[in-house]
Amino acid sequence: MIQLKGIAAAGGISIGPVYKLGSEEFIVVRDAIRPEDIPAQIQLFEEALIKTRREIIELQKRISSDMGQEEAQIFDAHLLVLEDRMLIEDVISRIKKDQLNVAYIFSEVLKKYISVFLKIEDEYLKERAADINDVGKRILRNLLGKEKKSLDDMKEKAIIVAHDLSPSDIAAMHTKNVAGFITDIGGKTSHTAIMAKSLEIPAVVGLESATVKVKAGDILIVDGSTGVVIINPDEETLHDYRQRLEKLKGIAERFLSVKDLPVTTTDGRVIMIYANIEFPDEVSSVKLHGSEGIGLYRTEFFYMNRKDSPSEDEHYQAYKYVAEALNPHPVVIRTLDIGGDKFLSQFKIPYEMQPFLGWRAIRFCLARPDIFKLQLRAILRASVHGNLKLMYPMISGIEEFRQANQLLSEAKEELRQKGLGFNDQIKVGVMIEVPSAAMTADILAKESDFFSIGTNDLIQYSLAVDRANEKVAYLYEPAHPAILRLLKVIIDAAHKANIKVAMCGEMAGDPSLALILLGLGLDEFSMPPQIIPELKYIIRAIGYGAAQKFAEEAMKLSTGTQIEEFAQNKLAEILK
Repeated sequence: MIQLKGIAAAGGISIGPVYKLGSEEFIVVRDAIRPEDIPAQIQLFEEALIKTRREIIELQKRISSDMGQEEAQIFDAHLLVLEDRMLIEDVISRIKKDQLNVAYIFSEVLKKYISVFLKIEDEYLKERAADINDVGKRILRNLLGKEKKSLDDMKEKAIIVAHDLSPSDIAAMHTKNVAGFITDIGGKTSHTAIMAKSLEIPAVVGLESATVKVKAGDILIVDGSTGVVIINPDEETLHDYRQRLEKLKGIAERFLSVKDLPVTTTDGRVIMIYANIEFPDEVSSVKLHGSEGIGLYRTEFFYMNRKDSPSEDEHYQAYKYVAEALNPHPVVIRTLDIGGDKFLSQFKIPYEMQPFLGWRAIRFCLARPDIFKLQLRAILRASVHGNLKLMYPMISGIEEFRQANQLLSEAKEELRQKGLGFNDQIKVGVMIEVPSAAMTADILAKESDFFSIGTNDLIQYSLAVDRANEKVAYLYEPAHPAILRLLKVIIDAAHKANIKVAMCGEMAGDPSLALILLGLGLDEFSMPPQIIPELKYIIRAIGYGAAQKFAEEAMKLSTGTQIEEFAQNKLAEILK
């Protein structure tokens, strides 16, 4: 029996035989071509790009339907590679200059680009090397007429062992006989980890030498919650983990038993549990998992996979569909949030050294009132079909909020002049995700109808940490004492002004922190639909008074690690 320790990427336990997945290698021949063959080679390249785009869009649609919008968004970066003019022009110019076949030229250019990105110290930019490699392999496959190795030949449920896995590899695991996976490289914040969580496949990454130590025919235990991998466990260890696995299955059944019930604490406080979505067709998943509405409807999807900008009517039809489908439940629409890690090809956003601190979200919208008001008019028109609310992302202070509301007033007046109906009393909220907004929450609360806390950015900005950078990702601590104190400031300011506070960041869907957030006074939780049953079960199992005392105790602790352990111990008591 050998025990390995890696990075816990996706929770759960799996036990099974090994399936070793080797890396995909291409044999590309270097052939000289005649000058008259150059146009045909360029055409082959362009056709391969078109086919690759089609494949990625198809994959993205399936991922969105099966797993959710956050996972589908991962492939936006892949689509951007296909629009990289520098890469495309480099390939075409080298075909003309070197008079060599396109497959060879492309493979050489691909190697050059990947090596450049791998030399960059910034981990966030290093991740782009993985995107380029994944897309590059797709293009090469299409140039060479090759088929990707399929997981279809897995005859039994097995645990995949690989040096690395791309998002495309993970996507292929859906509905296949995959019990879990382990890799030599990768981190907790990688695209691989994000997708494994959504598929609920236990995963451990960053094991360094798993592919060397694990042999075909071995039996593995993968504990995705602790990062432990056991090779060929003895009978006692096997028995222990099988018991743990049965216990986890029993807990999952308990979660499902409450998914359609309202969320009320044992002492009568009503809490709302909502879903985060990006695509209109996710409404079915929202209903399936027992959501009481939508707390975050991202709207960037309108601009994905297209070169033109969507019309007002396209926006309107999508919002109308969701509003009608969930009426009378609330649907909170976040206005366009681009920039940072979200780039859309229609908008010529200049390169920025610090994109997360730059021209993005409400800053972009206020600078482009034509785009912003088009969306606002569509939301207003759809508001007569259901319980729509809207909120502005990345507001840093009251002046930005007032400027946005001024444009909303102009959009209302434009609709009046056209004789188009809308809900004049539509609720308008602020996303609190910038520390300056958090510290002036009392000012914003006087003019806002509600708050929604976007913890992903709030934590990054408050702790000065790029969570996509694996060298500093350990500093990204949702349970950090500073974050809990900041949340209390926001919630108290909102309640003093008699407005509700929601949370729509990843922290809202963290079961171990649910009791602390409840105790701090959070009114509404919004998360990926599949997490909803578990959160409902946890909140229904405790009294609000007890949660308040629990939060007070947590706030006395000195470190995020202490708070995490304290919260996990309390959660374990509830799930006994």
